[in-house]
Amino acid sequence: MEKQTSVTANGLLWFGAAISIAEMLSGTFFASLGWQKGLLAIVIGHLLGGALMLGAGLIGGKLRQNAMTTVARSFGSKGGQFFAGLNVLQLIGWTAVMILSGAQACQLFLPLSTAFWVIVIGGLTAIWVLVGLGNLTKLNSLAMASLLAAVLYLSFLLTKGSTASVPSSELTFGGAVELAIAMPLSWLPLISDYTSVAQKPIKSTWVSVIIYNLTSSWMYFVGMMGVLVTGQEEIAAMMKSFGLGVVALIIIVLSTVTTTFLDVYSAGISSQTIWTQTKAKTAGLLVCVVGMAIALFVPMAFYENFLYLISSVFVPMITIQIVDFFWFRKKAQGNWQVGNFILWTLGFIIYQVFLQMATPFGSTVPVVLIVVGGALIHHILRRKKDVKRLS
Repeated sequence: MEKQTSVTANGLLWFGAAISIAEMLSGTFFASLGWQKGLLAIVIGHLLGGALMLGAGLIGGKLRQNAMTTVARSFGSKGGQFFAGLNVLQLIGWTAVMILSGAQACQLFLPLSTAFWVIVIGGLTAIWVLVGLGNLTKLNSLAMASLLAAVLYLSFLLTKGSTASVPSSELTFGGAVELAIAMPLSWLPLISDYTSVAQKPIKSTWVSVIIYNLTSSWMYFVGMMGVLVTGQEEIAAMMKSFGLGVVALIIIVLSTVTTTFLDVYSAGISSQTIWTQTKAKTAGLLVCVVGMAIALFVPMAFYENFLYLISSVFVPMITIQIVDFFWFRKKAQGNWQVGNFILWTLGFIIYQVFLQMATPFGSTVPVVLIVVGGALIHHILRRKKDVKRLS
């Protein structure tokens, strides 16, 4: 049984997850809006995404169940396995993205080879996995102290610079909100893996969500301001323009490892939902190796679309879960909950449609509202059917 984690340990864990190259890279896309509109989109996106993340964490914390086990309550046992499979795939993708982005950034400062840095970062992540979640508090405390000092220094340098010209981009305000929502949403299928083993699951959930979203917003803002101040759209080039050497490597390596650890750890937990005899650490290490292999051969060009795809899968899923758990307080029976699965498919399609329309209010809000309405109609129809059957 995994050792239970303290509130402090969970806070440190999610602080480390938010301080990442991925967050800063996402923030660079916001520069074309200017810092005022960009900051507004970042805040709105994290409030919306954070609310859904909170719902997911509370469900797992209250039930003392990992993320994909809670999904089965709304979609049935086979439905839970289906989403566990999708989650493992997205976590493999995230592992590859994180390792590759970190390796490319390190390569700019110390050009040994991208493959070398992929192996270094992947190897350090594997060590984190072997140490185990319950034994990481001291190691994470040291890592977080280093990260905090380094990022504070970078933020200080950005405040001293003057704003350069705003770069041109086709990104709309609604699209920017979606990019801000996407990052907390990417943790929806993971957060219960940690809140379920917390000593104080409810308090740990609130602390984790607040710390993550505040820190993530900060990282987005750093990425955006870095582009506006330096004119550089690559994170490593941005840091290099400030003359950062060792400090930049500390940020890049530690932030990549601490965030990628969460991906591979949760991939191991999700794998147990599909293959019950699998050991979480073994599966996590395998995901780490596969992610490293993908990082060696797959380019970063798909990153933005990858974020949107994650949102389209998990926004309708968690909306249905939240409605079922907090509103209807029901649990699915059998292998598949067909009604919820049809509703999820509808939400997935609608998200993609709204994404192509580039609406000023994004895709997440209309999808949540439509799915909630659909869930309410589905619940009423089921109750009428049950009453008719019993009468």
